[in-house]
Amino acid sequence: MKLGFNHIIIGTVMSLTLASCAVGKKYQRPDLALPEAYRNSVAVTGDTVLLPWRTFFKDQQLVTLINQALEKNKEVSVAMLNMEQLDLSFKQAKLGLLPTLDLSVSAGRVYQSQNSLNGSLSQQFVGTSYMDDYTATLSLAWEADIWGKAKMQKDAARANYFAQKENLSALKTRIIAQVAQAYYNLLSLDEQLRVAERNITLSDSTLRMIKLQYNAAQVNSLAVEQAVAQKKTAELLVPLAKQNIAVQENALSILCGDYPKNIARNEAFHQDDLSNVFPDGVPAKLLSRRPDLKAAEFAIVAANANTGLSKAAMYPTLSITPSIGVNSFQFNNWFDLPGSLVKNIGGNIAQPIFRKKALKTAYEVAKLEQEKSAEQFRQSMMVAVGEVSDAMVKNKFANERLTLVDEKKAALTKAVKNAMLLYKAGMSTYLEVIVAQNNALQNELDVITIQKDKYDAKIELYRALGGGVE
Repeated sequence: MKLGFNHIIIGTVMSLTLASCAVGKKYQRPDLALPEAYRNSVAVTGDTVLLPWRTFFKDQQLVTLINQALEKNKEVSVAMLNMEQLDLSFKQAKLGLLPTLDLSVSAGRVYQSQNSLNGSLSQQFVGTSYMDDYTATLSLAWEADIWGKAKMQKDAARANYFAQKENLSALKTRIIAQVAQAYYNLLSLDEQLRVAERNITLSDSTLRMIKLQYNAAQVNSLAVEQAVAQKKTAELLVPLAKQNIAVQENALSILCGDYPKNIARNEAFHQDDLSNVFPDGVPAKLLSRRPDLKAAEFAIVAANANTGLSKAAMYPTLSITPSIGVNSFQFNNWFDLPGSLVKNIGGNIAQPIFRKKALKTAYEVAKLEQEKSAEQFRQSMMVAVGEVSDAMVKNKFANERLTLVDEKKAALTKAVKNAMLLYKAGMSTYLEVIVAQNNALQNELDVITIQKDKYDAKIELYRALGGGVE
């Protein structure tokens, strides 16, 4: 309904008075019921685990690759563009209380029917068979923020912006972990290749010795065939390792934002160059620093603001639309002031009455979305606790396995040496030599696998605790 000027002034004053009557509820963090500690854990301070990646990773080749990935990885580039989009949306939301101002300029000519009233009057008063109309208008529109909608829009935009910022940090942390794990996988494959080549040399030496004994009729052809098979077992590892190295180099190159190429890397696989900053356990409250969990909580903040906006949509709106301009039917008099001046002021109060329950349904949907966001946050927290627990368990038992496999390695190395000595002295069979060498080969491969598992566990623990993206 249209209002008089005095009513508009009164309505404006009332709107400013009611501006603090926001309908949205203040955000409250969901109850997470976090455990006090992880399984078999001890407490440490937050500074113990917040470590920049440049400090955590000490291999300079790896540091170079991570830095390249953070600068050139395409997922990171897309996330940065998303950040720019949300930054623009946030800046726009901060202007929600400002009015809009539009300029409209138009010119038109209408040829009237000679038999119409307008046509006959046009001929009589203007002296032409047409009517011109020249208009220029400045229109102002302002909606009074009675229910705090501008603040809720700004809160939602801010939450979305910071959620994307945390998602970007989470993405970078994941990229760092993936690059590190791929790098150490390359080192493990290099070590497998070296182990295979050492065993080929050892098997070749054994084969030559058995062939000499065969030529001397001291062993039969079965011994030669078994020795050949043992050598082939080691030789088969070489093409497989080279294949896996090439595939891993390709994947790591793409991860670093480059086309497949050779990757420069360290040769010392067994040197533990990851920072030893983790004890057996970390309090669960430190997970609040994980960027993905922060993003999940910002999603609830945004959903809370959207719920308030959906509720505000069911309440009245007050808008004021003044305008001023110039209008004339002759071009020469278009800007002849004050004769051509046109002024208008209007106000409008709109209250939704019947919308087929659309607004009520939208509000209920928004509340459900907010509840879903809260549940997803709780689920993300549970998953995070599980990831940290898994990484700590893997790291702990990888150390125990390494101790045992090293002891086994020492025994098998001695067994191979003794088997060769006994075989040369005629006190053991060629089968015992081959079995000893095969066991030693398999154990060396096990050592590489367990060492890689340890690296993966420490990198995963670093990521699970939020990492340290500068």
